[in-house]
Amino acid sequence: MKRLSLILIILIGLVAGLSACTPLTTAPESVPVVVTDGLGREVRLETTPQRIVSMAPSTTEILYAVGAGGQLVGRDEFSNYPEEASALPSVGGSMGDYNLEQIVSLKPDLVLAAEINTPEQVKALEDLKITVYYLSNPADVEGVFELLTTVGELTGHSDEAKAQVEVLVERVDAVKAKVAKAKSTPKVFYELDGSDPAKPWTAGSGTFIDQLIRLAGGENVAASMEGSWGQFSQEALIVANPDFILLGDAAYGTTAEQVDARPGWGSIEAVKTGQVLPFDDDTVSRPGPRLVDALEELVRLLHPEVQ
Repeated sequence: MKRLSLILIILIGLVAGLSACTPLTTAPESVPVVVTDGLGREVRLETTPQRIVSMAPSTTEILYAVGAGGQLVGRDEFSNYPEEASALPSVGGSMGDYNLEQIVSLKPDLVLAAEINTPEQVKALEDLKITVYYLSNPADVEGVFELLTTVGELTGHSDEAKAQVEVLVERVDAVKAKVAKAKSTPKVFYELDGSDPAKPWTAGSGTFIDQLIRLAGGENVAASMEGSWGQFSQEALIVANPDFILLGDAAYGTTAEQVDARPGWGSIEAVKTGQVLPFDDDTVSRPGPRLVDALEELVRLLHPEVQ
């Protein structure tokens, strides 16, 4: 259950003590910025923040994507991309608990929060006189581009954010052009946690996983499941008979060989044809720029004929 808890913390919706010196890479100064965040709060920045703490893996990835990684002085426990983020002090986040004393000690002039953080946690930081900007989860891939633009504005990297968004849009358009040439719509089952093979956890409609499968020219067999996240019965999976089974839980040790050996799964098309494949769950569970990486990988797997 611990494994599942960690997955859901990141989905819904995943070194102590740093000196007070200014980061090596500093952002240019800017005029005061006043913006409204995802909680409807008006956030005012008098100058460009030079010491930023990220409370979610997605915001960490976005900061690096727009060129603000050098301003980051602390990150949540699950921020592991890019690799250099892991070297930063952790402010917690396991099971939703954060170390407020650690955050204060880092002397941030901005904390970036996301939907894995609660309004109560934002209020607790506000009470400590810390400026917090809360990023709501976007509804779609295009919404991620808006997040990059916002973070670029907050951190003094508007031009870099704009350039990054343009590249991502081009990549998505290239995927759409490839999918338009596909002549089939393979059925896909995305496994989040198969600890109980009789009822593996998966993603339904309203999730990035579902959206990306559809954008990649596939059909999510769990799209009709009630709720965005849930357990899909083995019986329903056998009836759905997916062409591909993607193992988001591969990072936790689940292998194709283990799936092949599950009682009753041998009749599933994906198992019979060897299309039980590992997949980097971080790329589809975090509302950040790597969603486009995930989309491109999905098209490569589902439609090799259009590459």
